[in-house]
Amino acid sequence: MEMVTAKNIVFKTKKPAAWFGADYNMNIYRGCSHGCIYCDSRSSCYRETDFDTIKVKQDALRIIRDDLRRKVKRGVVATGAMSDPYNPLEHELKLTRNALELINAYQFGVAIDTKSSLVTRDKDILHDIKSHSPVIVKITITTCDDDLCRKIEPRAPSATNRFAALKALSESGIFCGVLMMPILPYINDTKENIEGLIRRAKESGARFVYPSFGMTLRDGNREYYYEKLDAEFPSLREKYEKRYGLRYNCSSPKAESLWSVFKNECEKHELIYDMRSITFQYKLGYETQLSLF
Repeated sequence: MEMVTAKNIVFKTKKPAAWFGADYNMNIYRGCSHGCIYCDSRSSCYRETDFDTIKVKQDALRIIRDDLRRKVKRGVVATGAMSDPYNPLEHELKLTRNALELINAYQFGVAIDTKSSLVTRDKDILHDIKSHSPVIVKITITTCDDDLCRKIEPRAPSATNRFAALKALSESGIFCGVLMMPILPYINDTKENIEGLIRRAKESGARFVYPSFGMTLRDGNREYYYEKLDAEFPSLREKYEKRYGLRYNCSSPKAESLWSVFKNECEKHELIYDMRSITFQYKLGYETQLSLF
């Protein structure tokens, strides 16, 4: 762990509709210890050295408190864009939990992205926030296969644990679902994986599944990803280099057919899957609250 300085932590988003209607973005931590081989946050453009070491923003709670009380308009605060808010240090530090308490006190909503089952610890605060503002929890799950999960997300909780967390949140009344991304070319881009994920999501009480049939690669994370491919999937690097070159967006070659499978399965299991509908559903009934100044 390292301490880093910050002047502000809660920032206004430029395009709320682009990512689940979040009005503000908050990252208490920098870096991540999950070790996911595909993580875009490793990209050189973010200037994050030693990404696997978690950095904690010094005096974070005071800064968040001051940021929130200066906001003219209430809205939804997102967390988890660049670093998982429920990394292992959160067990002890409880900075995310305390930040949620501030979000609750200042009457904001919250949107959480995570791979960690630790999010279930904070069900009580999420319920308090839900009494006045929108709450959505998005758990990233890319495969149903725990063995494959260990290869591509080696230090993150297993897929089984994440589905269990989803079920616990759902049963407690929290609006939650699955971020089914990234679906990696030649690795987890199979019909069986998509069908299995959607079935398990439904069984776990998910309200939605939001997908991405491909991944991103740019300087920094491309080199790291290829290094891990060489170790875990030795035959794939050549395929990637031949098909994608230096492209940023690397769609699965099966993207079109997988989308059809995905759409049919979601409709069969009555799961919503487009951004506008998901955002509408979790904000339903809070329109008046969010318009207050």
